[in-house]
Amino acid sequence: MPYGNVSLSIEIPDSRVKAVLTSDLHELKAETPGQEIVRKSLENPIGSAPLRELARGKKNVVIISSDHTRPVPSSIITPLLLGEVRTGNPDAEITILVATGGHRKTTEEELLKRYGQEIVKNERIVVHDSHDDGDLVHVGRLPSGGDLILNRLVAEADLLAAEGFIEPHFFAGYSGGRKSVLPGTAGYMTVMANHCAEFIAHERARTGILEGNPIHGDMVYAARKVGLAFICNVVIDSEKRIAAAFSGDMEKAHAAGCSFVGKYGKVRAVPADIVVTGNGGYPLDQNLYQAVKSMTAGEATCKKGGVIIVAAECSDGHGGEAFYRTFEKITTPRGIMDMIMARARDQTQPDQWQIQIFARVLIDFTVIMVTSVPREMVEHLNMKWAPSLKAALAMAESILDDPKASVTVVPDGVSVIVEAV
Repeated sequence: MPYGNVSLSIEIPDSRVKAVLTSDLHELKAETPGQEIVRKSLENPIGSAPLRELARGKKNVVIISSDHTRPVPSSIITPLLLGEVRTGNPDAEITILVATGGHRKTTEEELLKRYGQEIVKNERIVVHDSHDDGDLVHVGRLPSGGDLILNRLVAEADLLAAEGFIEPHFFAGYSGGRKSVLPGTAGYMTVMANHCAEFIAHERARTGILEGNPIHGDMVYAARKVGLAFICNVVIDSEKRIAAAFSGDMEKAHAAGCSFVGKYGKVRAVPADIVVTGNGGYPLDQNLYQAVKSMTAGEATCKKGGVIIVAAECSDGHGGEAFYRTFEKITTPRGIMDMIMARARDQTQPDQWQIQIFARVLIDFTVIMVTSVPREMVEHLNMKWAPSLKAALAMAESILDDPKASVTVVPDGVSVIVEAV
C-alpha cells in the first residue's frame, strides 16, 4: 500500500479477504513517454482550437497550475504549455499562478521540486493566497448565492489556461478542469460558500458524480465567468506517471477525462467487517486532513459498525488548525454533525466540509490510523492509533471481538470510485 514515499504491506489469510479493490488505472502502462502523451493532446485539443492559436494577440496570459498537495507532473506539462503560448505569441506576458485554494502557500523548495530550476528562475510564478484581499476581486455571485471572489490575475487575464490532473474526488465528483478556478484561485469566503454543509450533505456530492452535483455546478459557473479557455489535464498511474492527457475546452476536455477515469476507476463495493485503505502516498497523504478522502472509500465498502484502517504517513501533521480542534468543545461526531448542519450557506466555517465528512464517517465506523503523527494527535480526533498495519488489524479484530472478521482492502482509496452494491 502506498505510504509517503514508500509502501507498507500486510499479510491476511485468503479465507478472510473478501476483495482487493483497485483501479484499473494502475494497470495502465503508457507506451510512450509522458511528454509525448501531453504533446499529442495539445496538438489534438477537444472542442477547442490549439492553445497556440488562442494565444495570438493575447498579451496577458495566465496559466493556472496545481499546488504542492497534488501529484501533477508540472515539470512535463508546464514547459509544453509555455511553448504553445509563445509559439502563438512570442511577446505574451505569461504568469504561472499556483492554485492553492484554501491550502497553505507553496514553498520555494516545493516550487523547485514541481517545476525545476529553469522555470522557477526564468518564469513569473505567483502563489495564490486566498486570504490576501489585495490580490482578490469580486466578479459575481455563485448559483449557491455566495460571492464569487477570485484572484485578480485570473479575472484580468486576456487568456486563461490551466493544467491539472483528473482523479476521483470525494465530494466534487472528479478533480481537474473547473476546479483550477474554484477553489484553486478563489478567496477563502468563496471556497466556504461552495463547500457549505447543505451541499456537502447532498446525495449527489459524492465520488464520481458530476450531474446534479451542486458543488460541481458552482465550480463550472466560476470557470465560465472568468473565461477559462483551455485546459490540459492528465491522468496518472500508480507510479505517478502520465497515462493519458486531455486538452482543450474546459468542459468538453474535462468530461472526456472524467469518462476515461470513470471507465477504469469504478469498482463495485464488497462489504466487509474491516476495510484497510490508504491515501495514495505522498503528496496525497501528507496530512490527516487529506486522509479523510480515503476514509470515504472505506465508508463505501465497510459494513456499518465496522472498522476502517487508514495508512497515511501525514508528514505534514494534521493539516489544518480548525480541523484539528474539531472535538475541543463538542466531543462526539454526532454533536459535531448536528452543529454543522445547523449552519446556513453563508455561515460555513474554515475546514467545515472536511470535518463534516470526517464526522459522517466516525458516526458509523471506528477509524484506526497507521501514521507517523503522534498517538495523541490521532486520539484527539476521535480515532485510534496503531504503529503498523499488523497491529491495526489485531486492534480491529479486538474491537469487533472476531479474530476471523472479513476484510476488504482498498490499497489506494483516492484512485478508485467505490460504487454501492
